[in-house]
Amino acid sequence: MKRHITRRQFLAAATAFAAPHIIPAWGVAPSNRIVTGCIGMGGRGSGHVREVSAFSEVQVVAVCDVFRSKAEKMQQWVNEQQGAKNCAAIQDFRELVARPDIDAVTIASPENWHPLMSIEAMKAGKDVYCEKALSLTVREGRAVCDAVRRYGRVFQAGTQQRSDRNFRFACELARNGYLGKVHTVTVGVPSGRRVLHLPVAPVPEELNYDLWLGPAPFKPYRDGICSYNWYFFTDYCAGWIQSWGVHHMDIALWGEPKFTASTLEVEGTAQFEPEGDADVSFGWQVKMTPPSGPLLQFHDDGSSPFGHGVRFEGDQGWVHVVRGNIKAEPKSLLEVTIKPGEEHLYRSDHHMGNFIECIKSRRDPAAPVEACHAATTATLVADIATRTGRKLTWDWTKEQFVNDDIANRMLTRPMRSPWRI
Repeated sequence: MKRHITRRQFLAAATAFAAPHIIPAWGVAPSNRIVTGCIGMGGRGSGHVREVSAFSEVQVVAVCDVFRSKAEKMQQWVNEQQGAKNCAAIQDFRELVARPDIDAVTIASPENWHPLMSIEAMKAGKDVYCEKALSLTVREGRAVCDAVRRYGRVFQAGTQQRSDRNFRFACELARNGYLGKVHTVTVGVPSGRRVLHLPVAPVPEELNYDLWLGPAPFKPYRDGICSYNWYFFTDYCAGWIQSWGVHHMDIALWGEPKFTASTLEVEGTAQFEPEGDADVSFGWQVKMTPPSGPLLQFHDDGSSPFGHGVRFEGDQGWVHVVRGNIKAEPKSLLEVTIKPGEEHLYRSDHHMGNFIECIKSRRDPAAPVEACHAATTATLVADIATRTGRKLTWDWTKEQFVNDDIANRMLTRPMRSPWRI
């Protein structure tokens, strides 16, 4: 314990993060290192390992995946990069978070696992970088928020658009009145890949399938379910209405605070596959409106009037932002400089770098847990409205629907024993 406190005291006093320096962690004094473990070695999770390994003060000592070969492959990469052989390959995340030498954890598992893994890591004294969406249900998301504050941890959500200058600037234009009075915000995101049938198959020998399922209901292993296809099964994800939607919904809520101020009227429709195994929506058109406006339109990008991205429209102009591009009308909006006395949003230009900086400073990061919870909640509320087929009223203060027991029962779901939050 004394050693842990000493490290924390040093990190809190360290200088602010400037830029990643690709220097092996073994070249940094042990008391200066941020010792890290990474959970989930798929495409995004292996990206986490590479990102954190670029920082001179970070040492990766454990990588974890229920597929043994994925963990071992990244173990080999880490050991080669760090010039040492002290990175462990682990299948059970509980072994990783229990290690007393680990300061921070990154999580890139299927979304039904995000709350459990995050909370267990924070209980064990770890700071957490967790991919979006925050949770599979509203109640689980609230539990993550409570845990962050209860245990005093740094939690960075993987809504990395908050560390992109274009998205931040679009929100600052909207919030500072450069568009006039904002009357409509439109969000369009991809709808996902349609899945017909995944045949039942033998469990691969290297896979701990029971641990992959975790809190999800037990079902026989299906070929391809553990890689990408899980996005389109509600046991593990709410579909891209949530998993992709949370990115742009986060920007919509960042740029227009009225959407989360009190209540929202929500109504919409969605398209589901008439046959096959996938049970998420693959197209949706949802309207969400607070008492005094503006209107939030949430679509799959095929039905969105403006395609992919987020568009803020006011009575004096509009701005449309998407990854890699921003445009506006009038075009002069793009030359605006936000003045010193106006509202400046949290500035971060490197999402993982911001997480590392905040581990040192102990301040909230660019994508704090409450913001990701709000964006995740908005997408789940939209999904529930399409499934009930009627107009609903969402109360942000109580985090429940007004006078609708059926819709409120969809805000949580049971977990398979022995998993609990």
